[in-house]
Amino acid sequence: MSIQNVMVIGAGQMGSGIAQVCAQAGFNVKLNDMKQEAYERGIASISKNLSRNVEKGRMIEDEKSQVLGRIQSSLDLKDAHDVDIVIEAAVENMEIKSTIFKTLDEVAPKHAILASNTSSLPITEIAAATKRPEQVIGMHFMNPVPVMKLVEIIRGLATTDEVYQAVEDMTVKLSKTPVEVNDFPGFVSNRILMPMINEAIFTLQEGVATKEAIDEVMKLGMNHPMGPLQLADFIGLDTCLYIMEVLHDGFGDSKYRPSPLLRQYVKAGWLGKKTGRGFYEYN
Repeated sequence: MSIQNVMVIGAGQMGSGIAQVCAQAGFNVKLNDMKQEAYERGIASISKNLSRNVEKGRMIEDEKSQVLGRIQSSLDLKDAHDVDIVIEAAVENMEIKSTIFKTLDEVAPKHAILASNTSSLPITEIAAATKRPEQVIGMHFMNPVPVMKLVEIIRGLATTDEVYQAVEDMTVKLSKTPVEVNDFPGFVSNRILMPMINEAIFTLQEGVATKEAIDEVMKLGMNHPMGPLQLADFIGLDTCLYIMEVLHDGFGDSKYRPSPLLRQYVKAGWLGKKTGRGFYEYN
């Protein structure tokens, strides 16, 4: 199964990063979003990243132009009519993803693989919205996509070996490291990471230590590059809460219950770096 033409759905931070690494690897990319201004923000982010690479001598100006030349705008899912794979990076909401995949199933070529960048939602359930569940798979990239090497590849119940292999091969071409994971809530990364972040929030909530102290303990004592509360701010507290709710609902285990302080911050609109305030303040 040969992959050359790619559509990425969602021009936000994750989607634009995925589009960038695909274009850098030589794939033709359609970057899709519902709004032109969202696409323009995404392409501006890609251009900024590439310019940084030029400044640091990792590529030349001509290579930057070639990468940007392989990315084209798309404002309609029907543009998936001639692609080999679609990588969906829309909002982390099952209803929205199911609607997208139902449409993609109708418009994408019969051979096309339908992949989701979901960080926690079940691939099998997403696949159920299509008539090709054997061609639906998870490709969970890490943030920031151009920097982080890992891609969790998640098999749904029906995903074929051929589809898995094609996606694994593509991931290697992106200069990423593929890791095979089965379809359980949170997969591996967020099943382990989010409860740690949630426990750090409980630790703050109970007055065990200040936010700075909690982060320092994990950085200096556990060799983490970033403390869990600072990391939560970078991920987005709304995203952290949503993933904890997926884990709690999926396993029915009280150990995954979200911290009340996390809920309070989300209700206050303190979502982290993207809103200027979370556990820390950002100018």
